[in-house]
Amino acid sequence: MTTPTTHDPLIIAGKTYRSRLLTGTGKFKDFQQTREATDAAGAEIVTVALRRTNLGQNKAEANLLDFLPPDRFTLLPNTAGCYNAEDAVRTCQLARELLDGHKLVKLEVLGDPKTLFPHITQTLIAAERLVADGFDVMVYTSDDPIVAKQLEQIGCVAIMPLAAPIGSGLGIQNKWSLLEIIENASVPVLVDAGVGTASDAAIAMELGCDGVLMNTAIAAAKDPILMASAMCKAVQAGREAFLAGRMPKRRYANASSPLDGLFF
Repeated sequence: MTTPTTHDPLIIAGKTYRSRLLTGTGKFKDFQQTREATDAAGAEIVTVALRRTNLGQNKAEANLLDFLPPDRFTLLPNTAGCYNAEDAVRTCQLARELLDGHKLVKLEVLGDPKTLFPHITQTLIAAERLVADGFDVMVYTSDDPIVAKQLEQIGCVAIMPLAAPIGSGLGIQNKWSLLEIIENASVPVLVDAGVGTASDAAIAMELGCDGVLMNTAIAAAKDPILMASAMCKAVQAGREAFLAGRMPKRRYANASSPLDGLFF
């Protein structure tokens, strides 16, 4: 039996991945649980908040790279906690230095600490500077289709609109905007932020998203490892449903068993 994971790979910045579920590394009780959840999710790309995680810059603390080695996982340094373009660019440059020339980064420039919505004007400025500096930029943004297209035109390798506020677990709040972004994008579109449970991830994939990135939905679950496993299955099921093509919706019943040729 053919499966999307083997014949329908996710391609980002020219690299092929089997898994369409990307996971975060924050909010777990320790690095060991982070690794166990990552394995249960089947994730190959893991995002790391450089300002909050030790990747070797602090020799006295545990190093995340000992649990998620770069030869096994693709690290995605992110600019969480940055509120202007200058800080975001500097953070990415530090990541490149720490990770021996690593180019793939997740850009997020926040507007305020209450909503954690993206600051779009600063995001656009930072994206332009990072792309010009040779980075492969995956970018967290609003669900505005016009902004998404601008970021793609700048040269970002993936567009990552929020489904709902970061860490809210509210699920997809505006699927029509997501559909507009998906239908007009020529780079991967991945839902980033707002997923709360497996059904949210499945819906995102059924809409046609290329992947889902999540952290809190797994780390804040009562059983993070089990939730990671559930999310893995949900992303796969949602992708297969999208590829299969759902039946049309109807207002009235349509018998599953044919009525022709009845004996009575």
